[in-house]
Amino acid sequence: MTTPPTPSTGTPEPASVARRPARSPRRTAMVLTVTTLLFGVPWLGLVATVSWPAWVLVAGTVVALLGLAALPVLMGRGHGRRQSDTSARIGDTLLGLVWMLFVWTVLGQLVRLVLMAAGTDGPAVGRFVAVAVVIVVAALAGYGFVEALRLPRTREVDVVLPRLGAGLDGLRVVVVTDTHFGPIDRSGWSRRVVARVNELAPDIVCHAGDLADGAVARRRAQVDPLADVHEGLGRFYITGNHEYFGEAQGWIDHMRTLGWQPLHNTAQVVSRRGDRLVVAGVDDPTGATSGLPGHGPDLASALAGQDPALPVLLLAHQPTQVVQSVEAGVDLQVSGHTHGGQIWPFRYLVRLDQPVVSGLSRHGDRTQLYTSRGTGFWGPPLRVFAPSEITVLTLHHPASR
Repeated sequence: MTTPPTPSTGTPEPASVARRPARSPRRTAMVLTVTTLLFGVPWLGLVATVSWPAWVLVAGTVVALLGLAALPVLMGRGHGRRQSDTSARIGDTLLGLVWMLFVWTVLGQLVRLVLMAAGTDGPAVGRFVAVAVVIVVAALAGYGFVEALRLPRTREVDVVLPRLGAGLDGLRVVVVTDTHFGPIDRSGWSRRVVARVNELAPDIVCHAGDLADGAVARRRAQVDPLADVHEGLGRFYITGNHEYFGEAQGWIDHMRTLGWQPLHNTAQVVSRRGDRLVVAGVDDPTGATSGLPGHGPDLASALAGQDPALPVLLLAHQPTQVVQSVEAGVDLQVSGHTHGGQIWPFRYLVRLDQPVVSGLSRHGDRTQLYTSRGTGFWGPPLRVFAPSEITVLTLHHPASR
């Protein structure tokens, strides 16, 4: 059966592109409600309830209404079927800024309530709080933009694996994840990341998913520098949830042409000085509902045929997949997905969905989980109090520590 043409090109969509479900009335209502709150709360707290001159009230109201009308349109054009990079860049940035304005308006109103309780209130106080909120948001936006586009910091973590053989002691696993190559061309950034990874002298390099947003033809220039990563024992890649909003099978195939080993519910054994380690990978759970045959996490298939006495390093995009890892006796799961919250205080909402937001944690009797804050960013080019990272996991035999 042929697939319908895309509006932007008039050519058939690749068979590997997952279909986005049609937006239901309930979801539309939820989006409109959230958007109204994001713009409405700052308007109330910074404009409508503050004693401003009439022209400020009018200008603030017009800006709020324009933003309220523009955001759904920009996000729809940018991330829907049109895939307009210009719309995505503007819409994503607007989303990040209004989220920050919403959060700091709420905090500002709490400060204002405290001042009222202390007997300090009046028109001047309201104006002072409103101006302070705008200054804080502007400063944090500038800081967040620099943080998002900078070369990620290197985060080094020692991990003791009781079943690791002595010959593998000191094995260096470099993790990049959530690069989200997308509407902002980060080809130069991609080359700098590769150069930094190579400086770290990795034995194994892993990409834990959410490689790019969009099809291979649109994003390959940003991804192709990954072909220049150097390592001793292997380069491994798994899908994240965002591959299934674009071209999951296409990215699996493309990464293979770049010399990376996609772990599509499969595993590979690496060895050094007579000791072995199973490096396994599973699909993101989104794959199960993507409509792509054979996609979706299957840890049993990934570990089928492997020696159960060997330690297992598993790549699984979402930390919540650690439940299955514990059941299977995985030694170390490496995940991304959370971005560390990306824009504070979103990390607290992420925590409602995921067991861990960042760092090394223990689960069950054997399994450890490392959750990266991510190497890139999704959507708003902002990172506020959630710095990006390139991670070096140094694996240790128990006797060496």
